Amino acid sequence: MKKFTFLLAAMLLLASAKTNAQDDAKRDCTIKYNLFKGDYQSKKYDDAYTNWIHLMDNCKDLSVNIYKFGADLAEKIRKDPALAKRVYEQRLQYFPKDNPAKVHSDYADYLLDNKLGTDAEVFALLEKAYSIDPTKMGVKNLYVYFQGITDRNKDANPQKVFDTYDDVLENVNLKLEGYAKKLYAITEGDTAKVLDKRDAYLVRAYTVNSKALGTVEGGLDAIISGIATCERLVPLYQRDFEKNKSNSVWLKRAVSRMYNKGCQSESLYETLARAYAEAAPSPDSYTFLAGILEKNGDPTGASQMRDKAFSLETDPIKKAKYKLKFAQTAKDNGQSSKARSLAREAISLNPTYGKAYLFIARLYQSSVNSCGNDEFEKRMVYVAALNMAQRASSVDPGVSSEARSYINSYRGNIPSQKVIFTAGITPGSRYTIKCWIGETVTVPSN
Repeated sequence: MKKFTFLLAAMLLLASAKTNAQDDAKRDCTIKYNLFKGDYQSKKYDDAYTNWIHLMDNCKDLSVNIYKFGADLAEKIRKDPALAKRVYEQRLQYFPKDNPAKVHSDYADYLLDNKLGTDAEVFALLEKAYSIDPTKMGVKNLYVYFQGITDRNKDANPQKVFDTYDDVLENVNLKLEGYAKKLYAITEGDTAKVLDKRDAYLVRAYTVNSKALGTVEGGLDAIISGIATCERLVPLYQRDFEKNKSNSVWLKRAVSRMYNKGCQSESLYETLARAYAEAAPSPDSYTFLAGILEKNGDPTGASQMRDKAFSLETDPIKKAKYKLKFAQTAKDNGQSSKARSLAREAISLNPTYGKAYLFIARLYQSSVNSCGNDEFEKRMVYVAALNMAQRASSVDPGVSSEARSYINSYRGNIPSQKVIFTAGITPGSRYTIKCWIGETVTVPSN
């Protein structure tokens, strides 16, 4: 009995000692964490580093801030790739649910920049990030991931490439629409409006994010353009049509891709558009169907269908998009003046709709030879186009990258001082462009 009592007492003593040791360790972790956090926030990085290493070794699951702040210590202060890699791996191990898409994306980015991982390792991390939430991925990583998807599937499974492209662009466009609405709510469409400090900060943040997102579409298009041709799309969609003829998501993507790639003359395009309208009666599907009616010689029916599509939509941002689609159809039918009017209606609905301004700029560019009798008159059309492209860039950060390429092109084609002098025109004077454009612009003075 005495022996049993002794053993029990010894066990209780050991358990108590273990509990006390655990409590001491926990208290020590908390003290060192508070010291680390205070030193880090005070930019005393050397002092923060000592306690941080203790936390990394002994208090791994205490706080995610060990890894949020620690990433900066490892990457930017110590510049230690191996240590930074350890930060990412431990964070994913001990805090797997804390913004995992961004962490996987950032980790892949770090491995890529520092040549610490293989292409397969980087792609696996990006694939994981994408499967969780593609909107949390950095712009560069979206490119890398999509390039990896394309390289692996362009021949064996091109549909996967197209689906991935659509998924990414749909998410990007949703975010761009969100930023556009926020910007409009603050500026009320007036980019010169005087803002208070908080609103100015928000506008800068939304602008930076929109510019970054705006580069995605062009970058992904550059990757996909080689495989998304009418010659490749038609047999692919013919093959899959029967099993997807009631699938509104598949139909919308198929119609949109053929429309964007200029495949409207293909008979399959009409089949897809009609099936889409039947599967999902909506402003979007009616817009495509209106184009079909126009092509088939039914302008009245097309007009009624557009009115129906427009009346069903209540969001002015989306209404503007439909107006621009109507403008594109008018342009395709050779109705330049009508196309511009529709684009202007889109702008009246959304004054920060840069794509509508770029559309008008391209309309003007396409009429250079028909709206001028000599070099001066033709080059003045480029002045009007340049004005529209510059306006697009100034009102819509989401198209600033695309607009810049047009601005550079148009600026290189405006009349030189020699051409202006030869035409007998005064630099800086006002000049009205001939034919359907009829726009008054300023003659370049330098």
